[in-house]
Amino acid sequence: MSRVRGHGLLATLIATALVVGVLVADSLSPRGQAATSAAGLPEQALRTSEGVWLSAWTAAPTGAHPDHPDGMPGQAVRNVLRPTGGGSAVRVTLSNRYGESPLRLTHVTVALASGGGPAAVPETVRRLSFEGRDQVSVPAGGEAVSDAARLEVPVGSDLLVTVYAPGPGGAVTYHRQARQTSYVADGDHAADASGDAFTREITDWRYVTAVQVLSQSAEGAVAVLGDSLTDGVTSTPGANRRWTDRLAERMRQSEAGPRYTVLNLGISGNRLLSDAAPDRPFNADAGLTRLRTDVLPRSEVRAVVVQLGVNDIIRDPDGGDAEALLAGLRQVTADARDAGLLVAGATLAPFAGHGGWRADREEVRERVNAAIRAGGVFDTVVDLDEALRDPARPDRLLPAYDSGDHLHPSDDGYAAMAAAVRLAELAPLADVRT
Repeated sequence: MSRVRGHGLLATLIATALVVGVLVADSLSPRGQAATSAAGLPEQALRTSEGVWLSAWTAAPTGAHPDHPDGMPGQAVRNVLRPTGGGSAVRVTLSNRYGESPLRLTHVTVALASGGGPAAVPETVRRLSFEGRDQVSVPAGGEAVSDAARLEVPVGSDLLVTVYAPGPGGAVTYHRQARQTSYVADGDHAADASGDAFTREITDWRYVTAVQVLSQSAEGAVAVLGDSLTDGVTSTPGANRRWTDRLAERMRQSEAGPRYTVLNLGISGNRLLSDAAPDRPFNADAGLTRLRTDVLPRSEVRAVVVQLGVNDIIRDPDGGDAEALLAGLRQVTADARDAGLLVAGATLAPFAGHGGWRADREEVRERVNAAIRAGGVFDTVVDLDEALRDPARPDRLLPAYDSGDHLHPSDDGYAAMAAAVRLAELAPLADVRT
């Protein structure tokens, strides 16, 4: 069954755990039910010394898959993904946000990938249960969070989340731009360690929207709410070179800032102020809405990076509205602060040479960036414009950072974006820990 996520802060959860002294595996879940194994028996209690539950991977739903309006009956989908942190146990979130009927899944597994998939490391395959049952019905518009499963997840390892639906389940909720190959098999092969049955390749993630780990090495999460630059659409497929991946590497290696997992909530084509156009439903809801649906419900998030605005300029026939954009960015900041989050805001990257560039749009971009740098919009600034621009042509990307379309960065450009984040400035607001 679906569980409704709470809005409590991670510090409150940790404090509660310390008072109790012992933390049942699922006690940081939205409703605090005791976790169960796949056999329906209570899982061994996990002591507070074993860590806290943190999302280590996310994919924002981009809509209903256009090729699967009736679901994927009789097929197993093996999603390949890489968490930004490791841990000793896992929980998985499955989404039916864009479905119009209940989604019945009779077999769901998680495993460590062997060689990037589709094969699994045999001894790591775990069948997931949901409130003690080995199958789940995810209601239309809802999501389901699995019970905890013990699995050592080393940092830098790939996970396989495999789901099997025996019958039609309505539209498939998916994330369109994965930059990662996943796999499909005919029949229930969710428990297979071998990848032989997974003969069809896909380039999106289906149903799975989050993975939590029981972590000792991180103290919270930073969520990145963005567009195609955060989605990493021009990064090398399968190489995990999005700027959020690089940011996670920096956080693990640095002692200068807080220890966070990094949650990528980028959606290509996403705008801050406007929902997707009817002919581009995969661009999803406006960022102002997605802050409430994709970021704030995650109680472990301590800071949010906002990387939105360029699409509002490019897709506006009138060239964009700097004041409207700034008002929207200030609203995001106010809403996030109300939830106790620190807000880091990105300046808008240059895009001269792209088909959507015009002189009047460049003027809007520069006005927005000037206001962001002047303060009063965000708590701290991530200056992506400065990090990516060509000093000789500030309205353009540095050639080494240009993927070739003059809008999206290369792998080196994504690394430069991550390097622009001042880690120490992502420390949580004073009232987050109280």
